Amino acid sequence: MELPAPLRQAVDALLVGTPLSEIQDAARRLSKRYRAETRDGSLHVGDALAAKAYLATRLPATYAAIRQCLSETAARREDFAPSRMLDVGAGPGTALWAARAEWPELDTATLVETSATMRETGARLAEALPVEARWHAASVEDGLTDIAPADLVTLCYVLDELAPAVRETLIDRLWALTADTLVIVEPGTPAGWQRILAARDRLIALGGHILAPCPHHAPCPVTAPDWCHFSRRVARSRLHRTAKGGEVPWEDEKFSYLAVSRHKPDERPARVLAPPKTASGMVRLKLCTSDGALDERLVTRREGRTFKAARKADWGDVL
Repeated sequence: MELPAPLRQAVDALLVGTPLSEIQDAARRLSKRYRAETRDGSLHVGDALAAKAYLATRLPATYAAIRQCLSETAARREDFAPSRMLDVGAGPGTALWAARAEWPELDTATLVETSATMRETGARLAEALPVEARWHAASVEDGLTDIAPADLVTLCYVLDELAPAVRETLIDRLWALTADTLVIVEPGTPAGWQRILAARDRLIALGGHILAPCPHHAPCPVTAPDWCHFSRRVARSRLHRTAKGGEVPWEDEKFSYLAVSRHKPDERPARVLAPPKTASGMVRLKLCTSDGALDERLVTRREGRTFKAARKADWGDVL
């Protein structure tokens, strides 16, 4: 997956004139904070250089992951056509771009972001979108007062930056602001999965209906040391490769996510939880099924249409 051309062009325009060595240094510091999930009271992206490093090295991957999560959400609710969006912890507006690509009818967005640098960066990028984008400086710890409900609410790569005591209160508040569907995305790490599980339990208790990735409301059948996560391959630009010191023209972004609606889905197909293993005339799949169980399914050529579907299935797909 690549960034949409208008977004890529807007990013390139913002990076013009910034020495590559400065972007590389800022990218290393930013990566260290993200990997360590540092919570020291400072913003991960608090200055202009850090914002540029984020655009060069993290934006393509987070966009790809969020775009995939929204696509899976749309597949479970084909009648869902949001016109209003609320994105909390919006960063440079990554989720807005992903949502507009999935739902062209989206025309109004409220974006909450603490970092003034990120708000300014996001506002400049959003000039290339035909969306009325309203930016707010509110902090999630302040309860998101004076924020109106929206059809689509997103919280992407935010819970890892919050103290545990804040997360449950935030989930409650976001659900109250959700007119239809809430999507939460976290890094695809064991810790990120645990945060998703906690949000899942809370939202089920509040009456939410899980759209994706879970095909059930039963306790998660995945147990440590395994964890439920997915992957999206991201194309790297030359700047992206150079800034990260990489050589291959792609990277794989691992993520965990949850899509919850006020409307019950029509069906709950099984979800492929790992890369399929193929051999001559057979496909082995690890599935999460609608009865809340894990199923190691061997599909053979004799099963006809099911075998054809299994051969096309990828990690994260439904079957």
